[in-house]
Amino acid sequence: MGLERVAKVREAMGISLPRPVISVGGTNGKGSTCALLEAILRAEGYRVGLYTSPHLLAYNERVRLDGAPAGDALLASGFEAVERARGDTPLTYFEYGTLAAARIFADSGLDAVVLEVGLGGRLDAVNAFDADCAIVTSVGIDHVEYLGPDRESIGAEKAGIFRPGSPAICADPEPPRSLLAHARAIGAQLRLIGTDFGYSATRQQWRYRGRYGARAGLAPPAMRGAKQLANAAACLAALDELRERLPVSMQAVRVGLARAHAPGRFQVLPGRPAVVLDVAHNPEAAAALSENLLDMGFFTDTCAVFGKLADKDIEGVCRAVQPRISAWFTARLAGPRAAGTAALERAIRASGSAAVIAAFDSPREALAAARRRAGEGDRIVVFGSFLTVADAMAVLDVHAQGEAQSAKG
Repeated sequence: MGLERVAKVREAMGISLPRPVISVGGTNGKGSTCALLEAILRAEGYRVGLYTSPHLLAYNERVRLDGAPAGDALLASGFEAVERARGDTPLTYFEYGTLAAARIFADSGLDAVVLEVGLGGRLDAVNAFDADCAIVTSVGIDHVEYLGPDRESIGAEKAGIFRPGSPAICADPEPPRSLLAHARAIGAQLRLIGTDFGYSATRQQWRYRGRYGARAGLAPPAMRGAKQLANAAACLAALDELRERLPVSMQAVRVGLARAHAPGRFQVLPGRPAVVLDVAHNPEAAAALSENLLDMGFFTDTCAVFGKLADKDIEGVCRAVQPRISAWFTARLAGPRAAGTAALERAIRASGSAAVIAAFDSPREALAAARRRAGEGDRIVVFGSFLTVADAMAVLDVHAQGEAQSAKG
C-alpha cells in the first residue's frame, strides 16, 4: 500500500479533478453517504461524478456520471489513458481503476466529484487526490491485516483523508483519539456529530442541526436503516461547509433524500416472503443489520443466506445477528478467499446459535433452498459479503443501479 505509484501516474496524466471534491471514508456507511450526496447535489441541478467500490453486478457501477453508470467505451478510454501514461510503473487493480475514473471525471465538465475511499484512507489510492471536504462515517474493526488491530490504529488511517485547513466531518459518535489528534495536528476544520452537527427524529420526520442553522420537517431517507439519519446528517454537514461553492436548497435536500439509492444496503425487496439484501460483512455492520431486522416488525421465521470471505471476523458477524435468525443457509463463495461451509457452521455454532444449518455450493443455491422453505409470513435475509448479495441479485434480477422511486414507507 502506498500513494507513490498513483501520484506518479497522476502527474504523468496531468489529471486535475473538477472542484469541489468530497472524499468519503469509514468502516461502514460510505456507500450510503455517497449515494445521499450524489442524490442531493443532482436534485439541485449540479453535474456530479461518483466513484465507489466494490461493484455488485458490473464494473460500470463504480463510475457514475449524472447518476448513470459510465458506458463501456468511456471506461475503456479511461483505462487506455492510464496505460499510455504509466510506463513501467506497476499499478494494482484499484489504483488502475481510480486513475481511470479520475481521467473520466476530469474530462466531463462536472460541478462536483464524490470519491469513496476503498480501504483505510491514508494510503488508499483515492487519497492521491486532495479533498475540499472529507467525511469519515464510522470507525470499526475491519481489514486489520492492513489497518491495525484496534480502533485507535484504524482511526489514524481513516483520518488520513483529512486536509489542513479543510472541513473534516466525523459521523462516528465516539471517534478514536487518534482521529481527533490527527485532525488537530494538521489544522483540519474538524466537525463532530453530537457537537458541531446532529439530528433528532420522530417516527415521521427528522430535523438536522448544524453550525449554520437547521433544516426541519425532513422525511426519512429512502434508504432504510437506523444509521441512515447519521449518514444524512454527515452529508448535510459537509454541504454546509461547501455552501458558498455548492449552495443547496431545502427542496433539493428533500428530493435527494427521497431518491437516494444504495443497492445492497438493507435493501428490502417487494413481495412475500420479504427478502432483505445487505452487504454487512463486519461485526459493526452486522449489529446494524440486526437492529434493522428487529425494526421491521414481526415475521414468523427469518432464513439467512450467508456467505463470507475467510479473512473476515465470521464469528463476530454471526454473534451480532444470530438472535434474529431461525435457519441458516450457508454458501461457499467463488474464489480462493472464500470461507468453506464447514468454517461458517463452526462460527455460527460458536456464536451461540442453535438454529438449523444447511450448506450449499453457492449463494444462489442457498437462496433457492431458503425460498422453498420460507412461507408468506417469513423473511429471507441475504448478507455477509458483496459477493453473496451480488449472486442473489443476479438470480432475483435486481438492478444494482437506479434511484429509489419513493421515500421509505
